[in-house]
Amino acid sequence: MINVSEPFQNKAKLISRRMFVLSAIKISVFFVIVTRLFYLQISENLKYRSLSDSNRLREWKTVPKRGIITDYFGEQIAKNTQVFQLHMVPEDVPNLEKLFFKLSKIINFDQVQKKILLKRIKKRKPWQPIIVSDNLSWPEFSRLNLFLHEIQGVKPVVSEARKYSGDGSSSHIIGYVSDASVKDLENSELLRKINVPGLQTGKNGLEKSLNEMIIGRPGLQRFEVNAYGKRIKELKFIQGNPGKNFRITIDQNIQKFASELMINKSGSICVMDIYTGDIVSMVSYPTFDQNKFVHGISKADWEELIKDTQKPLINKSMAGLYPPGSTIKPIVALSALENDVISPKLVVECRGNIEFHGATYHCWKEKGHGFMDLRNGIKQSCDIYFYEVARRLGIDRLAVTAKKFGLGKKVLNNFIEERSGVVPDTKWKLNKIGRNWFIGETLISGIGQGYFQSTPLQLCLMMAQLANGGYEIKPRIIDDKYTLQSTIDAWRREFTFKNYNLNIPNPGLKKLYRNQENIKFVLDALYGATNEPMGTSYGSRFTKPEYIYAGKTGTSQIRTITAEERKLKLKNKDLPYEKRDHALFIAFAPYDNPRYAISVLIEHGGAGSTGAAPIGKKMIKKVLDRDKLRNKYQLDLFQEI
Repeated sequence: MINVSEPFQNKAKLISRRMFVLSAIKISVFFVIVTRLFYLQISENLKYRSLSDSNRLREWKTVPKRGIITDYFGEQIAKNTQVFQLHMVPEDVPNLEKLFFKLSKIINFDQVQKKILLKRIKKRKPWQPIIVSDNLSWPEFSRLNLFLHEIQGVKPVVSEARKYSGDGSSSHIIGYVSDASVKDLENSELLRKINVPGLQTGKNGLEKSLNEMIIGRPGLQRFEVNAYGKRIKELKFIQGNPGKNFRITIDQNIQKFASELMINKSGSICVMDIYTGDIVSMVSYPTFDQNKFVHGISKADWEELIKDTQKPLINKSMAGLYPPGSTIKPIVALSALENDVISPKLVVECRGNIEFHGATYHCWKEKGHGFMDLRNGIKQSCDIYFYEVARRLGIDRLAVTAKKFGLGKKVLNNFIEERSGVVPDTKWKLNKIGRNWFIGETLISGIGQGYFQSTPLQLCLMMAQLANGGYEIKPRIIDDKYTLQSTIDAWRREFTFKNYNLNIPNPGLKKLYRNQENIKFVLDALYGATNEPMGTSYGSRFTKPEYIYAGKTGTSQIRTITAEERKLKLKNKDLPYEKRDHALFIAFAPYDNPRYAISVLIEHGGAGSTGAAPIGKKMIKKVLDRDKLRNKYQLDLFQEI
């Protein structure tokens, strides 16, 4: 008998199995979905929230605000000014070519800028803002904001940029800033850390040496944006930290005056406080416009600067090297006195030239000075006299004294551009040139020629340390008078030095001399050089007691004068400009109560008496006229402290 229900039972079982399998599959799929959702919503929540926020939020780092640099009296030399910029995030731009076309109709944007911008885009990180233009005019900035709804991915920004005083008198001291290069970033961990679009860094001068302290730290702006990348709302703003402000010892009023005196000339003027070491003025000329570098100097302007034969980019005050000429003679005299190789009564006959070991050595005065003692030798700058002094002294002892008084070494720690110069001796020549020293080289070293190389700032320091009675001072250009102890120490030194009351203890100060009388003798001879007939700077003297100073002229030869030229009696003005001698002058003032030292160098200016001393005279009057104001300012500051 056939069981009719069996097929139905088998079919039911089959259906039940299929339902079970389907249910199992559904449960498995559901489990997978739940697990995935759990993973995405819980485990990967932070990741996807971050991705979502990156689409919804934008962060803009603000350019750090550099500290301000002022002169001694608070005049701003390097400050910040408002500028209008255009930033862009390329990822937010639907079509770069279309954007560039629209920008060319709104602002000054050409094909050259386009190529530069495309290169920057390739080198930057994704979503990193980039500056399209960093110095828009107000009309351009206004038009941008008017058409902002038509262009996506760009942001008009009101920012700050460096601004320098327009006269350029302190360009070599302050230096300049420009966009941080790849090399700058590679060499500075700080720059890499704070790097933002438009970051500028110091390239030379104080802007470079003080960069890490003056650059500041960037701020942060966070915005919510729509699907098109356009800002909807500011969510957060973090104020950046401005850089440290600095006050320097330079009197900008004197600095401008010195710069005006140097118009149509090339060279340097330095002024130093002989008690504190404060550099009151340090002008190098010709100068340059620092502001041209801030937004990127043009190719034409750059080529003009580097092709200029007078080298306006070089700080001649501390990086220009020149033979000191006759300005070295006070040091030669002091060294000889200190080493007891001569006395002030030594008499030498000058006939205009001498023969020594088969060579002829000339005096600047063709017919000679006649019989000279040491004082008259300094006063009239007799070369023959100092040939003899140098011969007796020797180059090694001369070198020791010259180095003590500031030659042959860097005197400031604030500038990488500063050069050491050369104070030659027997060991130096052997190491540098590989040859022994000759006695003839000692003779010409006695008049500041030969291997001698010095900077105008070194000569100013040399004169300052002679004028203060032979005490070592440390020149400075960064003013730290807000430090109580430094201010007190500076004033203590000043009151100690005055009237040559040098026997009072001077903590921390080093004597550069053995016999005080030798210093006094040399200073008296310098008085004669300026204030007595036959003195080399007698033509630039003052008659008013409050302006009377003492100084020494110098002529720095840049070539050997041939016998034929001596026969023709060619004067400096008859030679091509580039073959003319450099004119030098060093001095201190006022004579009865010294306070300031000065050095003047005029490249190819001829004799120091005519090319440099008249400029020095004008500078001394200006400095002394400002002295009362400087003293009052110093006294007020001292009382505040």
